[in-house]
Amino acid sequence: MSELADGFLALPGGIGTLEEWFEVWTWSQLGFHPKPCGLLNVAGYYDHLLAFLDHMTAERFLNETHRAMAIVGDDPERLLDRLAAWRPPRARKWIEAEER
Repeated sequence: MSELADGFLALPGGIGTLEEWFEVWTWSQLGFHPKPCGLLNVAGYYDHLLAFLDHMTAERFLNETHRAMAIVGDDPERLLDRLAAWRPPRARKWIEAEER
């Protein structure tokens, strides 16, 4: 089904929602698809998750460019506009093929 989507947006949900969202977000980071991945942060639902992603970035376990690929907002209309306008960045991989 992911190949039929124009993008991915997770609303507040459980572990299944997170698993599916992290999967398509990872695929975007790996360049498997050029589609936006968003989180609708209703009433701060994802605040702790976002703080953890920021912690991962600060500890250098998550690339800053990849962190920015998680499009987050609390206003559905504005978030959809941001998803529609999103273009995939060119991020350097941790280790490029020629460095292996």
